[in-house]
Amino acid sequence: MWFRNLQLYRLPAQWAADPTRLAEQLARLPLQGCAATDPRSLGWVAPRDDDSLVHSVNRQWLLALGVEEKLLPASIVKRFASDRAKEIEEAEGRRVGRRELREIQEAMTLELLPRAFIRRRTSFSWIDPVNGWLVIDSASPAKGEEFLEHLRKSLDALPARLLKVNRSPAAAMTAWVAGGEAPSGFTLDQDLELRSSEKASVRYVNHSLEGDEIRQHIAAGKVVTRLAMTWNDRISFLLNDQLQIKRLAFLDLLQEQSENQTENADERFDIDFTLMTGEVARLLDDLIAALGGEAPATT
Repeated sequence: MWFRNLQLYRLPAQWAADPTRLAEQLARLPLQGCAATDPRSLGWVAPRDDDSLVHSVNRQWLLALGVEEKLLPASIVKRFASDRAKEIEEAEGRRVGRRELREIQEAMTLELLPRAFIRRRTSFSWIDPVNGWLVIDSASPAKGEEFLEHLRKSLDALPARLLKVNRSPAAAMTAWVAGGEAPSGFTLDQDLELRSSEKASVRYVNHSLEGDEIRQHIAAGKVVTRLAMTWNDRISFLLNDQLQIKRLAFLDLLQEQSENQTENADERFDIDFTLMTGEVARLLDDLIAALGGEAPATT
């Protein structure tokens, strides 16, 4: 269980430190599956094969949100609706107007939905109730908010808020690149994006960050909006200006630690989860320090 993208939210330390009670609340809104005319359905599923909605290992919790979506492209609906409109025009000798065509499209959607293929995906979240983290494994902020919204609906209370830091990530990354020096514990890698206030952007991939070219872009007013980094030779990642972590990769040392400890699949899963949560928690502590510390919560 290795996350690949991190949407970061804060919880009060020692929040809701009872996984059994949390599982009971999640059970209010489990995944029911799409009914015949439902375009999508979402709800909680077991992260593992034991039917528990909260997988707890060493006071770290794993949650899973299942989403089912009907695959019904708008182009298919339009084609069937157009054919139906032509049948009406030929049978009744009149032209179908825009409003009636929209109504036909809505009717065709309901007619076609029961025959549509269903795609299922699962989004995972890690909750650290000891240190106050809620981390959603999603590259898309919209999917992260989807997870959080369903969690709010399921629980009696969820005092989660986006992580805020004292120093702008864009300003910090720009200073690191301009000075050619990463904060303590980090190295700067070779993927970079710069953007101007007019939204013009320049992206470098597998490109050295040394030399005058990149500094000239910064001198001209561009700021760094995406920067690849490595933490302590253990985790590589891409940080963006919205304080999102993407392309998280756990390097060989961590993978070898996991592989050497067990051959049992269930134990391996729990060891992977324990290693991941412990390492990411330390990474986040160092990253927050590099960004000037955590900003106080606002009311």
